[in-house]
Amino acid sequence: MSLFKRSVVSEIMSHAGVVFSTLLVVWLSVLLVRLLGEAANGSIGADVVFGLATFSSITALPVILSVSLFIAVLTTVTRNFRESEMVVWFASGLSLKDWVGPVLRCAVPVAIIIAVLTLMASPWAYRQISEYRQRYEQRSDLSKVTVGQFIETDEGARVFFAEEPTEEGAEMGKVIARVIDPEWLSVITAQGARIQTEANGDRFLVLTDGHRYDLKPGKPDFRLIDFERYGFRLESKAEANSAEAVRRMAESQIKARPTMSLMADNNDKARSQIMWRMALPLAALNLALLAIPLGAVNPRLGRSGDLLIAGLVGLLYMNLINLSRGWIGNGQLAFGVGLWLVHAVFAALMVYMMWRKLRVKAPKDPLPKTA
Repeated sequence: MSLFKRSVVSEIMSHAGVVFSTLLVVWLSVLLVRLLGEAANGSIGADVVFGLATFSSITALPVILSVSLFIAVLTTVTRNFRESEMVVWFASGLSLKDWVGPVLRCAVPVAIIIAVLTLMASPWAYRQISEYRQRYEQRSDLSKVTVGQFIETDEGARVFFAEEPTEEGAEMGKVIARVIDPEWLSVITAQGARIQTEANGDRFLVLTDGHRYDLKPGKPDFRLIDFERYGFRLESKAEANSAEAVRRMAESQIKARPTMSLMADNNDKARSQIMWRMALPLAALNLALLAIPLGAVNPRLGRSGDLLIAGLVGLLYMNLINLSRGWIGNGQLAFGVGLWLVHAVFAALMVYMMWRKLRVKAPKDPLPKTA
């Protein structure tokens, strides 16, 4: 490998590593904030936050890798132009088209990794995320209560707060709960709580030594009840909404289906998902090559405008792929056309821009002679 190719490959990989690390940290920060918010609201358990963050990051890796490669090639080419290193390479007999080989040397392995992620790893990660959430939804309301935290369950109809138990062997300490039913809004306080399972399998949360305050919102009706033991039935969401859960899973879990299973289906939704999985590796290659002419800037001009245009081109590319996926899923675009159309347009754009950069312009006419 020549000195030029070694230096280009080394610089691209170095920039790609920095960009990838930065984007991954930003992604994880945003993701953890969202997951911790869901855990605080009771939508997920605190014990599954780390697992969900790991699997969600796997699903985001294809896009992060594509963007990292595009930015790495773009910054490498731009730096060589702005620091006048390209003058040295041009004087050595090289041209802009000689960048294609080193860029492909970096882009092809990354595209293969993206293909493995989109076709195999991402569907598996989506299945794990779905299983995590389903297992949490199947847990009873009491099992979701975390000592020292307010937890919402049953879509906000029940809110629990429990303290640490003070008696040895007790399941929970003091408990306060708010329960909303069609007629009454109830606030319940108790000195302790435990789970009781009946012979028929029904499970009850039994509160001891407490008070119940009932009121009708907007009306003067009010009730106060003191109790030594009070229980209400805990329903498993898997039992209450099993038919709804099956229907929802069949509609929304297409991302989690293996690629071979999607190929066996002859419907638009499956074809749109296949198109998305196949498009990301091709987009990584196209964007890497497109970054070569986009990065060939005039060092005498400002740099903000060129970088902004390059970012808009990359954003437009990914949005058009997503738009094509939606059209294929709705039956408005044929699968074969949607799979190649966007990539062909941007490949043609890359060839045209390379031609514009490589062509030799005729010298300007000399100044007209004066009489």
